[in-house]
Amino acid sequence: MNSVPNRPLAVVTGASSGIGLELARQCARHGHDLVIAADRPLQEAIRSTQQLGAHVEALLVDLSSVTGVEALCTAVNGRPVEILIANAGHGLGKGFLDQDFQEARHVVDTNIVGTLCLIHRIGNMMRAARRGRILITGSIAGFTPGTFQAVYNGTKAFIDSFSWALRSELQDTGVTVTCLMPGITDTEFFARADLMDTAIGASDSKMDPAEVARIGFEAMMDGDGDVIAGLRNRVQAAIANVTPAALLAEQHRRLAQPGSAHK
Repeated sequence: MNSVPNRPLAVVTGASSGIGLELARQCARHGHDLVIAADRPLQEAIRSTQQLGAHVEALLVDLSSVTGVEALCTAVNGRPVEILIANAGHGLGKGFLDQDFQEARHVVDTNIVGTLCLIHRIGNMMRAARRGRILITGSIAGFTPGTFQAVYNGTKAFIDSFSWALRSELQDTGVTVTCLMPGITDTEFFARADLMDTAIGASDSKMDPAEVARIGFEAMMDGDGDVIAGLRNRVQAAIANVTPAALLAEQHRRLAQPGSAHK
C-alpha cells in the first residue's frame, strides 16, 4: 500500500513480535507509515499498526541474507526514510561447541551482517537527504561474556560498539544514531534460543516489551546516543563495567547453563 503524501516513512525489522512489534506500533502512533519485515509471520503487526492509522507494507524475508535486505530496500523504492529501526536479531543457547554451526552462523549473519547491510543502504539515503533517525537494538548482553550464549553476546558487543562509532561518523549530517540496550524482556527470544530450561529463560523479572520500546523510541526522538531500558538493567550495566570478565562469565554461566532453571 502506498504512503499518504507528506506522511513520513519508518522501516522496522524484526517487527513480528516482541520489541520490534512494539517499536512498529510506536512509529504508527506517532504518524508514520511503515515498511516492516521479519522472518516470521507479520499478521499481528499489520493489523495493529493499521488500526493505529498507518499504511503498512510487510515483507516476510530472511534478514540474515543480503538478498533479504535487498528485497526490503526494493520495497522502500527510493522513498525518503525518516526512521530506520534495525531490530532484527535472535539468540542461541547451549555451549558453542554443542551448537549446530549453521545455526550459530545465522545468529551472526542476522545480528551483524544483515543489520550492517541494511544500515549501509538506508543510512546512505538518509545522509544524502541530510535527515533521518536510526535506532539499533543492541543489548546489555554486550557488556558480559555470555557463557552458554557466547555468540549472541558477542554480536551484541559488536552492535553496541558499532552504533557509537556510526553516530560519531554521522555527526553534523542531520542523521542521528541511537542504540537501545534492553535487558531480559518478556518476548519469544528465550523460546527461539532454546533457553527455556535456564534460569534466565525462566526468570519472572523480564521487562514488558512495550515499555522497552517506548523508552527506545523516546530516546531516538530525543537524539540520544544510547539508552538502557530499566533501572535494574542500568545498575547491572554499571556493575559489569567494573567487574572482571572472568567473574562476569561465571555469573552468566549460572544464568544460562542448560538445566539451571531447576537448580
